[in-house]
Amino acid sequence: MRHWPLPSRPPPGRALEYNDDSGYNSDLLTPRTIPRMNPDWRTRYELAVEAARKAGDLARVYYETTFDIESKADDSPVTVADRQAEELIRTLVKKQFPDDGFLGEEYGHQPGGSGFRWVIDPIDGTRSFVRHIPIWATLIGLEYKGEQIGGVAYVPVFGQVYRALRGDGAFMNDRRIHVSDVGTLSDSLLCYSSIRWFQKASREQTFLELVARTQRQRGFGDFYGFVLVAEGACELMVEHGVHPWDVAATKAIVEEAGGTFTDWHGTPTTETPDVLASNGKVHAEALAILRGKASAE
Repeated sequence: MRHWPLPSRPPPGRALEYNDDSGYNSDLLTPRTIPRMNPDWRTRYELAVEAARKAGDLARVYYETTFDIESKADDSPVTVADRQAEELIRTLVKKQFPDDGFLGEEYGHQPGGSGFRWVIDPIDGTRSFVRHIPIWATLIGLEYKGEQIGGVAYVPVFGQVYRALRGDGAFMNDRRIHVSDVGTLSDSLLCYSSIRWFQKASREQTFLELVARTQRQRGFGDFYGFVLVAEGACELMVEHGVHPWDVAATKAIVEEAGGTFTDWHGTPTTETPDVLASNGKVHAEALAILRGKASAE
């Protein structure tokens, strides 16, 4: 299989950094760098959409009935729907791309030799799923040599597919989506999952400062806050306590919609538990608060 090149990576010892004044250092790879489109990316992207739909529809069968709920070691819930949905995705991918790797919430890491990795959350929002709250999704993130190149978030109950491939734009079903043009925190809508995560991290006051500086706040958690940023319905989604499978798909969607996705230090990564997604225009202001550097008004 031919390995298509990514845009140039940072020189050794130099990482991507977010600058409060100018955004990402422009001479290095940025989320909006558009590489040469190629069939290896496209075919996997199309399979990701198909696999997310099939796995999400399988999970919905359980959602509309009754099922047993188990607890993991971290006390988070898991169901037979989570496991079967991830198994289905892995099976579909292995048939077509046996050398690809995987990272999934339920079955962990499986290395591959192609440079591609599928990052899977079969049911993002399992706590909503088990309470029969319809805001849950099947997430598939696509990586190539460690970079997010695409993502799919399928919301079965709503019949919505949020999707993006680097260089191809972001879509909800067949409608192209884009972040909002709101330019100040004081006019922004902030989304979050749970105040408890900020309390556990001893960052409750930081969160409350962000609340005080924004116009409105809504607890649209898990994947949902991120796709709302991507389609311009809100300006910020702030999270703490996430794993790569929680955000790999939505990072790609937010970035292709014109937004910015980083950790609380400004690094565009899915490997840290604290993340911030925004329309890009209010990112620096929000980061300053999360870093504890906001000036008093």
